[in-house]
Amino acid sequence: MSLTADQMELREEDIRKHYAAAVGMLDGFDHTPRIAKGRETAAPERSSGLGTRRRFRSTTPGLVTRSTARPEGVHLIERIEGADGDDPLVSPLQANVMHTLRRSVAIALAVGENFAEASGLSDLKRANLAGSLGTDKKEEFSELLTAEALVVLHVFANATAFLLAPHQGETAVEVGEVQEVLTDNAQLALHGALWELDQDLAALATDETRLVAAVCAYVEQLMEKVTLRAQTATRLAAFANSSWRVEADDLTLQGFTPARKAKGTTLTMTFKKPNEVIGNHIAKYQAMKLSKMLMAYDFDRRLNPFAEMGGFIFTFMGDGKPGTGKTTLIQMMAGLVNDYCQVAGYPFRYQNLSTDNIDSYQGKSGQNAKAFINNILDPMAIGFGTIDDIDQLAGKRGDRQSSAGQLEITAVLMESFAGANTVVRGNCTFGMFSNYPENVDDALRQRAGARFLVDGPQTRDDYIDILHLLMGKNHDIPLGDHDLYEAQAIQKAVAASFESHSRPHEAGLLNVFDRVHDQIGDLDTIAKLGTYLKGIQQADERFTGRAIKNITDAVKVRAMDFELPDEWMENPELFLFQSYERKKDMIGALRVPITVDMVLQEINRYADSEFRYADKSDEVAIEAAVRDMRRMAEAKKRYLGGGVNG
Repeated sequence: MSLTADQMELREEDIRKHYAAAVGMLDGFDHTPRIAKGRETAAPERSSGLGTRRRFRSTTPGLVTRSTARPEGVHLIERIEGADGDDPLVSPLQANVMHTLRRSVAIALAVGENFAEASGLSDLKRANLAGSLGTDKKEEFSELLTAEALVVLHVFANATAFLLAPHQGETAVEVGEVQEVLTDNAQLALHGALWELDQDLAALATDETRLVAAVCAYVEQLMEKVTLRAQTATRLAAFANSSWRVEADDLTLQGFTPARKAKGTTLTMTFKKPNEVIGNHIAKYQAMKLSKMLMAYDFDRRLNPFAEMGGFIFTFMGDGKPGTGKTTLIQMMAGLVNDYCQVAGYPFRYQNLSTDNIDSYQGKSGQNAKAFINNILDPMAIGFGTIDDIDQLAGKRGDRQSSAGQLEITAVLMESFAGANTVVRGNCTFGMFSNYPENVDDALRQRAGARFLVDGPQTRDDYIDILHLLMGKNHDIPLGDHDLYEAQAIQKAVAASFESHSRPHEAGLLNVFDRVHDQIGDLDTIAKLGTYLKGIQQADERFTGRAIKNITDAVKVRAMDFELPDEWMENPELFLFQSYERKKDMIGALRVPITVDMVLQEINRYADSEFRYADKSDEVAIEAAVRDMRRMAEAKKRYLGGGVNG
């Protein structure tokens, strides 16, 4: 993979010159813990017969709150060698961990050195050593030292996780929260990190598989802690906005973004062809368009032209009655993207967040959801994530029947889909599916940028087509007077479906539409459309600014109301392997103007779905309340009857 315009090469000689220092750290150093407390099992016996020493507690008044921890010898190489019992020889896996840690420390020191030069920290260090650092520079010097420490820690953790990923098995360990994150300077930061890693290995690395698992778990936690700390730190722009490439390791360091191996997953699901999806015309059409949109992603720019120009669907909600074809739609879209990626040689990841991810252990459900999100968001792969039966998986806030694990998942999904740190690159999409969308938390449901009504077969022709499809070929029953699959001609069916939304479908919304139309006439200007939107908000207070954003995003999708030609997917040289700017120009040439009809239809489509959810939710609540009242009335009647007879 060649360097892109915004990448800098981290030269091999710049990394290897730090090998000696890295080996020195792994071989042994003394460290006094400043924040964390050492594990009882962690301190190794350095001589036969000499046990570990207890921590000294000062009895001097005023000093009891000061740390009195003694320095501890950290010998990671010895610790790793001892992770496989009594075997005197180092296993290949143990050697790999040692080499990975040496390589990662050296890469971190090299990036730290580059950061110091780019930010001016090197000059301040030289002035400080010479005793000529001015008072007016001391605050800047301190802030830059903190920034360098955070950079070095994150690169160390990032590189370790990346390089050890191929060796990680199914064993998992819990290391707990990382505490010894020191930011005085880069060397002390690494000492603190390696000391805490040594503590975790002493407690958890009982064999070589748990050794790898413990190292990976620790560096993942360290990355997360450092990233959070970096959000409030200053002078990090020289790192956060830059990209370094380590060619020998196929490693790209992109600020505080975790690096991942560009690997796809092998799918074992049953794929469906578009002609096997009967009915669901708009949902099928949008899924087919979205599958091709994903393929426009540019791996060098890490951006999709559709995400920049508008019209990319990052999240969508598919709802419909049981048996209307949601699973079939998922299988169709996953199959399309999988086939396109195989032709182009792109890594593809599909994952479903299921009820198996709800855990009774506090915080674990949220971690599972976050891991799912991060796996799909990985900018080095094309991703498709689904949350099937989301009403069972994500809890509704305020609902006493929602478990703590379900509420954790809701919080993670809300933050990931439209949080302050959400970045839409256009390499992945998330689909939420439900038979009962009214049971999904209102705020989470509104984070679905597009709505796919999965209503299944509707017409007589649809039912003939689906019967013929599911009957298979092992029969001699004649087809009769019918043009097979003619009703599934997608462009014709979609045009009719969109046209049907020129007026609302739901009774509540239709009342609003008719009232506004009677007052101001045809909705053919921005002002009149805005008046209609205000009327909808007065009828349903949940129709907020986020709803308007989702509608305008859907309108932009309609402006991209074209399918990328099939030959562009079949021959990658025509489009997929073109430069980012060329892709952008090719897409722009296909874009169509936005019309009043488009805007009105998308307002009605979105508002129809919200009224449908609200009406269902209210009706369900009313029916439940009526049942409760009837039960209480019957119970009171029986009680009084029993009292009289008694």
